[in-house]
Amino acid sequence: MRPNHGASLFGAMTETTEIAIEPRRVAEWLADDPSLQLVDVREPYEREAGHIADTRHIELNKLSAEAATLQRDRPVVFYCRVGARSTMAAQALRAAGFEAYSMQGGLMRWAGEGRPLSPQDGYVADH
Repeated sequence: MRPNHGASLFGAMTETTEIAIEPRRVAEWLADDPSLQLVDVREPYEREAGHIADTRHIELNKLSAEAATLQRDRPVVFYCRVGARSTMAAQALRAAGFEAYSMQGGLMRWAGEGRPLSPQDGYVADH
């Protein structure tokens, strides 16, 4: 279930808005396609505290070196704590020709809306 990119949905919104995808949509997309490339761009200590299960971890500062390990022909959704770092990651990958998105509100919003974190007692670490 890819996001709808129709003009009626976004109208005259900015590129940053078009990159953003709500956590609810990410959860639906994952349910429809468990192989969705969902990438955590936070620091290792943040990931260890809590993350979305079965997601990949590529620190933001290592993304350019690791970009070739992502499947260019499949969409990728990035997430971080609140959405700033993941937006930078999505913008960079879009510039490189990927279909890339940033989870709006980050892991704070994901967890705040009651979605699970891994490990079971996981939490969103301060940055």
